[in-house]
Amino acid sequence: MSNRQRLINAVVFFAKNTNYCGKIKLFKLLYLLDFEHFRQTGKSVTGFSYQAWKFGPVPIDLMAEWEQMEPDLASVVHIVEEQVIDFVRQTVKVNDGVVFNDDEFSSRQLRIMESLANQFRETRSPSMIDVTHTQNGAWDKVWQGGAGKGQPIPYALGVPDEDPSKPILLEVAREQAMFEAANAAELL
Repeated sequence: MSNRQRLINAVVFFAKNTNYCGKIKLFKLLYLLDFEHFRQTGKSVTGFSYQAWKFGPVPIDLMAEWEQMEPDLASVVHIVEEQVIDFVRQTVKVNDGVVFNDDEFSSRQLRIMESLANQFRETRSPSMIDVTHTQNGAWDKVWQGGAGKGQPIPYALGVPDEDPSKPILLEVAREQAMFEAANAAELL
């Protein structure tokens, strides 16, 4: 199971199960999915790194790919520009015949995704700002009124300091990072 396959299927899931799923809303849903799963397990779902931008956390790799999607992502979704009052939303639409594949996810990951889709089904991205910009939340700790613009948002900031399982989660994260680095070195 690859992070890339989970990402592609998470995009399909959120595009199918929420309304008004534009780029900003999708980025926020992926951030919430990754950081909640990390808070529970010490691992992200997509493997993305996020940066602190003015309007919230941004998955840098997906942002870089957004204008020219890789063939695997473009085979399942496309972007439709929709005029919304004073801006154009880049709405994510699932291609005809594409079905969400839940084989890529653990039951925990599916529960988190379903919970997020239910919570934000009818929410437009501006209303999600309060959620991703929570005071003393991971984005806020990095953003710091703009001083942290473009800086990475460490997953560890998503686990409250008072959480008794924080040391264990951070150890899981370190082990996961070492495992991924070893796998990447083997591929070279």
